[in-house]
Amino acid sequence: MAPQLAGPYALQAPIDRYTHAVLRAATLELVETERRRRFPPTVHAGVPGRCVRHADDPPVADAGLRADVALAMLLRSASLTPRPVLWLTRPGQLSPHDDDLRWLGPTAWASQALGAHVGLVVVTRRGWFDPVSGVRREWRRLRAKPGAVPPTPP
Repeated sequence: MAPQLAGPYALQAPIDRYTHAVLRAATLELVETERRRRFPPTVHAGVPGRCVRHADDPPVADAGLRADVALAMLLRSASLTPRPVLWLTRPGQLSPHDDDLRWLGPTAWASQALGAHVGLVVVTRRGWFDPVSGVRREWRRLRAKPGAVPPTPP
């Protein structure tokens, strides 16, 4: 699918500097803090270091309940940062997975209900990707930049 057809809740290439910094930080946080090979998919709302999380373990089976969880997370994250981002961390490759698709619709609904243009981005140890538009960034070996500061919204 071409990025211009992806809709308002998908990332469009080229992405802005703030979004790039947030998603790079989210990937780096996962690489540095998660030591297990297998871990539950976790939905995050906010920015790395200032976010709310929901570990999907056991998986939430009902789409309506997932939408309520996403809505509550977005509402809570608004007090933490003025421009929250939604991302799902999970093990595996940078390709669509069942967990990504289970959370995609409910997070889009929650974002739309708040009038926010926030789409779900999937983060793994290898990088991140938008399951709607296909926009992605991948690293072979991601390292922290010396003196890096947390991203701040424009």
